[in-house]
This record gives sequence, C-alpha cells and structure tokens, in this order.
Amino acid sequence: MIAVVIPCYRVKDQILSVVKGIGPEVGKIYVVDDACPEGSGNHVRENISDSRVEVIIHQKNMGVGGAVKTGYRKAMEDHAGIIVKLDGDGQMNPQLIRKLADPIRNKQADYVKGNRFYDLGSLRKMPGIRRFGNAILSFINKVASGYWNVMDPTNGFTAISAVVLKKIPLDKIDNRFFFEQDMLFRLNTIRAVVLDFPMNAEYDQENSNLKIRKVLFTFPFKYINRLYKRIFYSYFLRDFNVGSLELVLTFLLMGFGIIFGAIKWVHSIESSQPATAGTVILAGLPVILGFQAFLSFLHFDLTNIPHKPISGFEE
Repeated sequence: MIAVVIPCYRVKDQILSVVKGIGPEVGKIYVVDDACPEGSGNHVRENISDSRVEVIIHQKNMGVGGAVKTGYRKAMEDHAGIIVKLDGDGQMNPQLIRKLADPIRNKQADYVKGNRFYDLGSLRKMPGIRRFGNAILSFINKVASGYWNVMDPTNGFTAISAVVLKKIPLDKIDNRFFFEQDMLFRLNTIRAVVLDFPMNAEYDQENSNLKIRKVLFTFPFKYINRLYKRIFYSYFLRDFNVGSLELVLTFLLMGFGIIFGAIKWVHSIESSQPATAGTVILAGLPVILGFQAFLSFLHFDLTNIPHKPISGFEE
C-alpha cells in the first residue's frame, strides 16, 4: 500500500486541491495539522469526505519535520509499504505519486526525492533567489550527506520504503526545516539507495515558511555536525578502507607540514635568518602530498555512493 503524508501549516487555501488531486493508487492519506493557525486540518475534515483521509492535529507546533514524523509513524502502524511525503502548498503535482514510488516498487531505490533542477526550461519558473540558494545548499548537502548524485536537497516531494524507514532513528532527525537534509544523512548511514526524480514545481502566491535568516544561522552548524558524523561512521566506525587510509594520510602529512612550517617561520623571524631551501621543501612537500591524498579521498568518496537497495516493496 502507498500512503501519503501531508504536513500542514498555513496552507488552508491550497490543501483541499492537493488532497483531491491524489489518485486511487494511494491507500491512505494522513493530513497532519501542525498547530496551523488557519485550522487547515479542520478545514479538510469539513470539506473532504474521502475515506482514505485521516486528519491528525498537533496541539503544539512541532515543525515540518515533526509533522512528517507523526505521519510516518502512523503510516507504519497501518502497514504501508511505501510512504510519500507531499507538501500541502500545491507546489507538487499529486498525479506524479505513482511515478515517484515506482523505483521503490521495482526495487531500484530505497528513497526517491524530487529534483526541480533537471529541466532547465522549467527551472526558469523558480524565483532567482531560490535557484541560487538551492544550488549552494545542494553542493553543501552533497559533501555532508555523501550523496553526490542528488540535487535539490530542500525538495519535500519524497517517497521512502517502510522497510528502510524502520531502520532510521526518527527521534534523532531534525524537527524543523533541516528535516529533508537530515534524512539524507541518516539514509547514508544505513547505505540506502537514493534516486532523484525529475519534476517541475509550481510557484503561485503561496508564502514559504522557510526564512533565509534561519538557513544562514542554523544550517551551517548542522551540516558540519552531519559531515563529521558521516566521515566517522563510514570510514572509521563501520569500516576502514582505502578512503580511510587516504584521510589519515591527509591529516598526518598536512598537519606535519603546516606545524613544521609555522615553527620554522617563527624561528626565522625571531633569528632574522631566512629559512634554507631544504627547510622550505621539508615543510611544503608534506602539504602537497597531503593535498593529493585528500583529492584521492574525495574521488573515493564520490564513487562510494550506495548502489544496491537494501529493501524491496512489500504489499
């Protein structure tokens, strides 16, 4: 069974058309009202009689991630096989749900996410500030998550296998706007296969709840934290491979070169004697070799993307 989770916050004007646009391939629809001041959940209850729809209302705002996790847990309780996350603001076409879920059903992927950067023609519809911000975040997310093959990390149109979802510690995933990026990090820790799904996004008069200030002041620290954990988990805790060795050599060689060079530089200033050519080479060569080791590690990391799905679709 395919289930759809729709987090709702200030989407009263769009939510009815979103729910009504969901096709018969979906068995359950969970509308999660995240303490919406517009009463989006009750609006759905009063205007939609579809037996598939279940409205869940948070008494306290938990953030978009918290709302999605509520829907995820309910979908797993109801034995859904594939769980789709669909935003309630009308930017995603519900008619694409079947195609979004197909790679999981066909055992080609564990997690599928929308990518608005695939079609350059339709990309022009995206506001310029969003194009720029998403491009920057996409690169940073590639580094932090290890999924160098995916773009558009803030895209909330996703599908995940319930088998895979059960392997992820939902309580540890971010409750706010970092939710989608945090999901990718957690998926990488279990070596899940992630695929991009080309799609268009519709932009009308809806207001985004994601503020640039929140991204600038909170996302960098979270990305650094996830990058550190990913490297530690993947290259030292769960495995020690060629990439691990290259990373160790990077720190040893560059660390020695930088520290040795700094000591000799300070000594040269204090003694007013220029450093010899041998000293310069002894300081510079480890740095060069360390940088080459880092490039080798980067190449290894680029090719270390999971390719074998860890789950299949279960009816």
